[in-house]
Amino acid sequence: MTMQKASSAATATGDRIYLSPPHMSDAELEMLTAAFRSNWIAPLGPEVDAFERQFAEKVGVNHAVAVSSGTAALHLSLLAAGVKPGDEVVVSTLTFVASVNAIRYCGANPVLIDSDRASWNMDPALLEDELKRADGAGRRPAAVLAVDILGQCADYAAICAICDKYGVPLVEDAAEALGATLHGRHAGGFGAFGAFSFNGNKIITTSGGGMLVTADGKLAERCRYLASQAKVPAEHYQHEEVGFNYRLSNLLAAIGRAQLQRLDNLVDRRRQIFANYQRQLEGLPGVEFMPEFAGSRSNRWLTAVLIDETRLRCSPLDLCRALSAVNIEARPVWKPMHRQPLYASARRRGGAVADQLCRRGLCLPSGSSLTAAQQQRVIDVVRTTILSATKRRAG
Repeated sequence: MTMQKASSAATATGDRIYLSPPHMSDAELEMLTAAFRSNWIAPLGPEVDAFERQFAEKVGVNHAVAVSSGTAALHLSLLAAGVKPGDEVVVSTLTFVASVNAIRYCGANPVLIDSDRASWNMDPALLEDELKRADGAGRRPAAVLAVDILGQCADYAAICAICDKYGVPLVEDAAEALGATLHGRHAGGFGAFGAFSFNGNKIITTSGGGMLVTADGKLAERCRYLASQAKVPAEHYQHEEVGFNYRLSNLLAAIGRAQLQRLDNLVDRRRQIFANYQRQLEGLPGVEFMPEFAGSRSNRWLTAVLIDETRLRCSPLDLCRALSAVNIEARPVWKPMHRQPLYASARRRGGAVADQLCRRGLCLPSGSSLTAAQQQRVIDVVRTTILSATKRRAG
């Protein structure tokens, strides 16, 4: 397609609607500019220190460590939890690959656990089966890594009790769940460690970045040490173990501070977007929305729906393609790790629920900057595509 034709096509279908774009304001620019003018350009500095304090206060934990990505936060958490080469770490199978890659960074092996239908997160019953089996074999996992999928907390009342029963540390991957709560407690604060992502598509963003949180001050300092190339305090450079270049830039922390001040409003807006999708689409036969787990308040990072192809005569991929054709981004729910070539040989428990969620699941544009008119464009395409497919196949 020529540039002229491509431009004409974009005009005909409207400006592109992204799945979850950054949502910036003048406040971010002002704080970034102030940090730039202070000449604190290199990693670390007063903005990082303030971001850590404010973030810890916001999510109700004692300590926060600002790092370069959510993946870095997971890696450091697992190392500080004592995960070593050859260990096993139990992890959700329905997740983004970063969760499981962090386990492999430690030289450990993932054991994949299926989802439950109530929360779409790690199934506590299967987790307990796995820990009971491992305990009976005299080989307990080094950690459990539970993931809060699509902005909703897992069943931590059950998961924490199971981990405590078998003496296995819990790491909470809350990369997608900042601002979500369970029984009044914030996501990220249920395990020995919590990890957040500030990637460009998350609830708040620093362009790239992440945060590790923990209640234990000694563990927080251990993670800061490892994230700063494991440099030993001395008059000269001294290193006694392998460290990492994982600390967050002072400039990016300034953006994060401004975004954090807007967090409640950003979450409220995404929840409004979810509610509008649900109000306008749930009446279609065969459309089911991601449930809100009992006692939880999801941040609705992405609005996720399940499509019953047998009733609608239309698959999630059909809808993705129809939306893409008119310049709207959508995507399926995460492909389970046991279906990924990289981790297909990993040991697992269950998998049928995660398979179904992936096969039937569709994520719709959900960014907090989405306008009412843009959302209506999405809804109209979804409805038209479903109704057309149903009518065509019925005829």
